[in-house]
Amino acid sequence: MGFARTCSVALLGVEGVVVEVQADLEPGVAAFTLVGLPDKSLVESRDRVRAAVVNSGGEWPQRKLTVGLSPASVPKGGSGFDLAVACAVLGAAERVDPREIADLMMIGELGLDGRVRPVRGVLPAVLAASEAGYRQVVVPEQTAGEAALVPGVSVLGVRSLRQLIAVLTDEPVPEEETQELGRPDPMLAGLTLPGAGMGTGVAAVPGSGAGLPDMAEVAGQRAARTALEVAAAGGHHLFLSGPPGAGKTMLAERLPGLLPPLTQQEALEVTAVHSVAGVLPPGQPLVKSAPYCAPHHSATMAALVGGGNGLPRPGAVSLAHRGVLFLDEAPEFSGKALDALRQPLESGHVVVARSAGMMRMPARFLLMLAANPCPCGRYGLVGDVCECTPTTVRRYQARLSGPLLDRVDLRVHVEAVSRAELTGARAGAENSASVADRVREARERAAARFQDTPWRLNSEVPGHELRTRWQPFSGALREAERDMERGLLTARGLDRVLRVAWTVADLAGHDRPEAPDIAQALQLRTGISHGVPVAAGER
Repeated sequence: MGFARTCSVALLGVEGVVVEVQADLEPGVAAFTLVGLPDKSLVESRDRVRAAVVNSGGEWPQRKLTVGLSPASVPKGGSGFDLAVACAVLGAAERVDPREIADLMMIGELGLDGRVRPVRGVLPAVLAASEAGYRQVVVPEQTAGEAALVPGVSVLGVRSLRQLIAVLTDEPVPEEETQELGRPDPMLAGLTLPGAGMGTGVAAVPGSGAGLPDMAEVAGQRAARTALEVAAAGGHHLFLSGPPGAGKTMLAERLPGLLPPLTQQEALEVTAVHSVAGVLPPGQPLVKSAPYCAPHHSATMAALVGGGNGLPRPGAVSLAHRGVLFLDEAPEFSGKALDALRQPLESGHVVVARSAGMMRMPARFLLMLAANPCPCGRYGLVGDVCECTPTTVRRYQARLSGPLLDRVDLRVHVEAVSRAELTGARAGAENSASVADRVREARERAAARFQDTPWRLNSEVPGHELRTRWQPFSGALREAERDMERGLLTARGLDRVLRVAWTVADLAGHDRPEAPDIAQALQLRTGISHGVPVAAGER
């Protein structure tokens, strides 16, 4: 009887569970049994592994073979277990020393010719292995750079099963054919979903090159530009309303360029989500800039918050983690899908429960909503005739529920651009780099203030802390308290006004929010003018 074991990782959402792959050989009729709650793609690994071992020069054992995946209670799927199953079988057959593979973590799919194909989710899998104490991992050569992002782990990238067997047995490592330059690598097929990066902003990451959207291209819209700056500096959610063609989508596309680069920890979180979802750009193992996700208004609730057949997969809120989630034509989204955003807006993560299991996925994003005033878009325009009835307008605007809008800090009405603003010279218009510098300085002030706390942005600080620990100047909240007594602000709304006021103060370089900072925060929150300039920091 021969026995060998090695390890692999099963992905549950964006988190990994270490799975021990055991192989047992016994006398009897030749058979291959795979147990441990595998799915269809994993059951098919029996044929892939057998062909890969034979075509790699190995001898398939003609005995009763049982491969177990432990813990057996955890659902397992995908083709990433192929490499571990093959090595466990070779260890049980004593082709390789079982002791050499016992402490190895292996991730990879096998082709019938023995080549090792890359799989999605390598980064979260290696992170799970590192947390479990494993220090040596074997992955496909194409994803070795992604696996090497995890500190303290030795990564071995292999192109074929033959190479891995040679390394484990101290034999000369054979050379494998490399792909010719300029030709597509067939081994990368399936690693990135076709077209999946188009709506996530990871195909052309803001700040990674020239020709990207710039704030200098925006004509007019002084109030909206200020709102974007405040939103980027404090991580506040933003709602833009206005007629078609006013530039709402244009402004949204430039918001990611105002956000600072991701920290190392944030970059690992974002890369892990994109790796599992299959939207990680080839040749770019680490996402360093804030992602931008703009789903179509026909997206379902599962597409927004996560879901799918079996175990849930990351949705748009997770793909926009540490970045921007832009919902254009927000009232056209289904009411259930929009209201499903309430929980991640408050907690920074989403918990998706399905019959196959419950998943917790990261979802700390900056939400930007855009909407027309009515279905035809001409309601309230001077000199234009709206074709919508008052009932239609009211029903259309009510599609954005009050509880959802109460979680949005900034609400700005975008006016139609005038001919003079559109055709006039815009030499003095600020570009994204200048605004991003002010945003970075404001975030540094906030980070210094919250140095010994778990928060880094003003939008993350609980209202109780703002009212007791970081208070504005005496009497500065008088106008906001008056609006609360009139019913214009809820208790949550007052807390959000305080958070926005701190961001305005950080942009202006104030130690604490003053009365004009509170007034501007109220103006950005309610859309009602309080007699302050619309530009951040101006007095």
